Amino acid sequence: MKKILFTIVLAVFVSVNTIAQEINWVTFQEALELQKKTPKKIMMDVYTNWCGPCKMLDRNTFQKKEVADYVNEHYYAVKFNGEGNDVVNYKAKSFTNPNYNPANANRRNSAHELARYLQISAYPTIVFFDDKGEVIAPIRGYQKPSQLELYLKMFKKDDHKNIKTQEEFSTYYKAFVSNFKD
Repeated sequence: MKKILFTIVLAVFVSVNTIAQEINWVTFQEALELQKKTPKKIMMDVYTNWCGPCKMLDRNTFQKKEVADYVNEHYYAVKFNGEGNDVVNYKAKSFTNPNYNPANANRRNSAHELARYLQISAYPTIVFFDDKGEVIAPIRGYQKPSQLELYLKMFKKDDHKNIKTQEEFSTYYKAFVSNFKD
């Protein structure tokens, strides 16, 4: 009886602790407003509805506990559809998608003006902003948790400000020790 009870308790413990974690996603407008009260950097996931690697990023990286916990603590997280139809105000300009076609909502559509402004050329792209809403850097492509961790921590600690060359970044990259599990 004790063995059965232990097995049940263990199964419940494992299932509760493997439930997908949730990042506290907000809109870009909300993140910019939140920064005014409590300065934090912004991590913007620029995705599209049709993008397979974007879905993998959601499933394999953003759902990991270590990633979700770190992002929630240190960043305002934004999901932005690079081909969506939202109106976004940034830097005293209103960005829209004037060529948006609702019939193409789940397949390729025209690029949103904000995506063009941010020079997004591939999906997914994670754009990092400093605590004043200025772009730090766009990181293109699918990122495993350990790959994303490097950027999350580098930008959080402002280590990027001391990196001036590709060689310096390579040195930083090689010395970085990841704690996130893929």
